[in-house]
Amino acid sequence: MKIAVCDDDKAAREHIVSLIKEQIQNAEIMTFATGEEMLKVKNTFDISFLDVEMREVSGMDVANHIRQKEHGSTRSIIIFVTGYEKYMNCAFDVSAFHYLLKPINEEKFHTVFGRALEELSAAKRQTKRYILVRNSGAWQKIYTKDIYYIESSNKKVIIHAKTGILDCYGKMDELEQMTGSGFYRCHRCYLVNMEKIVSYNADTIKVANGDKLILAQKKYNDFIKQYMKYAKSGGIVNV
Repeated sequence: MKIAVCDDDKAAREHIVSLIKEQIQNAEIMTFATGEEMLKVKNTFDISFLDVEMREVSGMDVANHIRQKEHGSTRSIIIFVTGYEKYMNCAFDVSAFHYLLKPINEEKFHTVFGRALEELSAAKRQTKRYILVRNSGAWQKIYTKDIYYIESSNKKVIIHAKTGILDCYGKMDELEQMTGSGFYRCHRCYLVNMEKIVSYNADTIKVANGDKLILAQKKYNDFIKQYMKYAKSGGIVNV
């Protein structure tokens, strides 16, 4: 696990590092006194602790750079640590995991960092999940992280994925069970991967490959509820 701590206050950096080491011993921790220093490093980090207000390149600038590099794929965790509440709303723009105020409350830090570790672990497990479908007489493995959505057509299902479009025999109810809580049955003909949703309105869901799916009117309220539940549980949100 790689963790970055970027803060222009040396004492604050050392304090955060010490708190991290109280909870996890085998992490690779890199510290930076400026945003410029962190941007020069080509490493990607699982968790980044960023001070919002720093000279020239702020923590918010660094966070934006991190998100731009990720291109909507599996996202790293960003935690802002700052003495100012006024930037809290901006943290939502970069999908920050949390916003800790200085002076750091150690109990609060341990709680937030513990949740971050749990989310990271869950995200890594998710990348390994797959379903098995029968195509042309052979079983084929498809990782759920690669699926945009699944569509039913007559007695077949069509899987729209990064690796291409796959026609196979199957039932939507069975695939709904196989894919799990990260997917939502937005219409009797569509099962959407919530990680791939880029926008939605009262009757349409748009996914990352540009396709638009029907959102059944009677399911709209339940969809909002399930999507918020998915987001709060650490799911990747691209809306």
